[in-house]
Amino acid sequence: MKRREFMSLLGGAAAWPVTARAQQPAMPVIGFLDSRPADAMLDRLRAVRQGLKDTGYVEGENVAILHRFADNQVDRLPELAADLVRRQVAVIIATGVGVFVAKAATATIPIVFVTAEDPVRLGLVASIARPGGNLTGVNIFNTEVVAKRLDLLRELVPRAARIAVLVNPNDVASTESTVRDAKAAAAAIGLQIQFLHAKTIGEVHSAFETMARDGYDALFVAADPFWAGRRIQLAQLAAFNHLPTTYSNREYVEAGGLMSYGTSISDAFRQVGVHAGHLLKGTKPGDLPVIQASRFELVINASTARMLGLKVPPSLFATADDVIE
Repeated sequence: MKRREFMSLLGGAAAWPVTARAQQPAMPVIGFLDSRPADAMLDRLRAVRQGLKDTGYVEGENVAILHRFADNQVDRLPELAADLVRRQVAVIIATGVGVFVAKAATATIPIVFVTAEDPVRLGLVASIARPGGNLTGVNIFNTEVVAKRLDLLRELVPRAARIAVLVNPNDVASTESTVRDAKAAAAAIGLQIQFLHAKTIGEVHSAFETMARDGYDALFVAADPFWAGRRIQLAQLAAFNHLPTTYSNREYVEAGGLMSYGTSISDAFRQVGVHAGHLLKGTKPGDLPVIQASRFELVINASTARMLGLKVPPSLFATADDVIE
């Protein structure tokens, strides 16, 4: 074979992989929309990736994730959602207030949500079994367990009579549910409660000043994405003010908070990843049932209890899913 022919064949062979790559379908992109800062979502994103992996998708290999975080600036969410729609992502994962923003931004792109209460009552889906439309997701029941959390707080702090309840007015649906359920639960067990509103870290500090001034016995922090992004500050403020506090999930307790009761957040976000994987494979969101979280956990920080001078009843230790020393 002449050298010129050999080089021609070699050049043609070198071009084959390029041609093959050009013919491969583009990698699907998932948009992730959340009101919190990126560093507050690391564990949740890790769980989403695990769920995607469970359905055969690995980020960077056969799926990409486009993150859009609002850094606790809720008014930025519409702009971020619109950007994901313009980029024509294959699926949008949204949480908290971001779910309603994403729903308003598109009626065609599948949306996987995480919500703290009944998505049917919120108007997100037609039914749990047959969502209809372009939304499906996971209900983590954080607002539905308000009464249980108050009962556990009373068991841990029997002397508590006046309870402050911290809510975020920006999350209207969650706040309304918490207020309704907390009032009923408190009346049933003879607690006095006062609702304090805060939507910025400055207002959180003001709320703690009010609690200290008015002499509240304990604090109930409502489930809200904003609080989750500020869990270390909340735990520190509660400790500084010597205020026994109950939270909605274990992340707060791992950050130094006293006690939590609620859904396993990591398991919920893994399920979100699984749902996203099914949608990428062609399942219609309207046909993919909403997952009702079934794994709840009671977590107690024994070190924080000792620091607060609390003696944890043996019954609570016995029923706790995890005790952090």
